[in-house]
This record gives sequence, structure tokens and C-alpha cells, in this order.
Amino acid sequence: MKKRGKKYVEAAAKVEKAKAYTKEEAVKLAKETSVSKFDASVELAIRLNLDTKKADQQLRGAMVLPHGTGKTKKVLVVAKGENAKKAEAAGADFVGDMDILTKIEKENWFEFDVMIATPDMMPLLGKLGKVLGPKGLMPNPKTGTVTTDVAKAVEEVKAGRVEYRTDSFGNVHAIIGKSSFTEEQLLDNLNAFVGTIIKAKPTGAKGEYIKNVSITTTMGPGIKIISNSFDK
Repeated sequence: MKKRGKKYVEAAAKVEKAKAYTKEEAVKLAKETSVSKFDASVELAIRLNLDTKKADQQLRGAMVLPHGTGKTKKVLVVAKGENAKKAEAAGADFVGDMDILTKIEKENWFEFDVMIATPDMMPLLGKLGKVLGPKGLMPNPKTGTVTTDVAKAVEEVKAGRVEYRTDSFGNVHAIIGKSSFTEEQLLDNLNAFVGTIIKAKPTGAKGEYIKNVSITTTMGPGIKIISNSFDK
């Protein structure tokens, strides 16, 4: 059994394991139970009543948090000509086409967090699928990372866009801010993200859609939230 540090034990004592808290209580507790020396991320986990073996019950998408994630992401845009110029003007950290793809393939270069590509570049990206896929870096139309409007995509990522995807158990995970955020900022981000997941509910989903919601800070204890406290 993993031995926990004194700070974690003290923080965990503030949280009742069997209790589900209101959103407001949970956010307050998350800030109070952050035990790391650095500005910890606040992580959200949602368990959905979905059968992810069915293609129409797999959720995948992206949304922009009202107050961002607290982390600045490095963006690579794979595009040519005018689109490349627009990406640079929008603040992309790296822009290129075959040159940048060769760099990834030959040098195992991954100094970026998000890759955005124009549709015409996707055939060239195909051979890098085995490398980009496992790292979650392969551009996808569902998350807005395959687009002709590269400027908008770059701006959204820089503003705090987060991607979401159900795992094989129907869970969705996301970072909704930092422990240094105010309670109001974290609540806004929490409501916005859960609201997006609710709107994305598949038509084939049966019964109670949201089964569990919890938040935690990096290295902090998990805090359950009353699942029906979100507008459905």
C-alpha cells in the first residue's frame, strides 16, 4: 500500500470519502487541499453512462474554457502559402509543411503540445499516424485541429481550448485550471466543461447520463461532486 505524505494525509482528512459535495464546496475544497509546492492543475473526471463499444456513443471534441487552463500551449501548424502566413500572424509557435514533418520523422522532434493542419496536408500526415496517434497529437476534424481557418484554431488553443475524449470505460478527463485560480474562475470553467459534455450527449445514451463527477488537484485527494447539480 502506497504511503502518503503528512501534507496529503492532512488534506485528505478535510474530505469525506463517501460524501458528494456541491460544486461550490468542491471547488473550495480543491483549493484548500492542494498540497504541491507548485501551482497545481485542477483536474476534472466525469464518468458517463455510455457503451463506448458503439461508435455513436464515443464522445470526442474540444471547447474553450472561459478562463483558460492556466497553461500556455505550444502550437504547430502544418500548412502552406497563405494559410501558413495566417498561422504565423495568429501566434503559432511553429509553422511548416514537408520540412516540419520530416523533422518529426527523422529527428523525433516533439517540442509542441498541439498540432493543427489544413485538410490538404492530411495525406502527408498519414505516414506519421503511428507516431502522432499514441501521443494524442494527430489532427482531427472533430477537435477542430483539421481546418482551413488556422488563425481561429490557433487563437482558441492559446485562449485555453481543451480537448475531450471518452476512454474505453466512458470516462472523460480534463484540466480546468490551476489551484491559483479564484473559486469563481474554477466554477465558470467547471460549469462550461460539464455543460459541453451534457450538450454532446449521444442520442443512443440510455438511463442516467452522468454517473460520477469529481475534481482533484495534482497530488491532492479526489472530491466527489453531486452529479445532478449541473443543469441538464
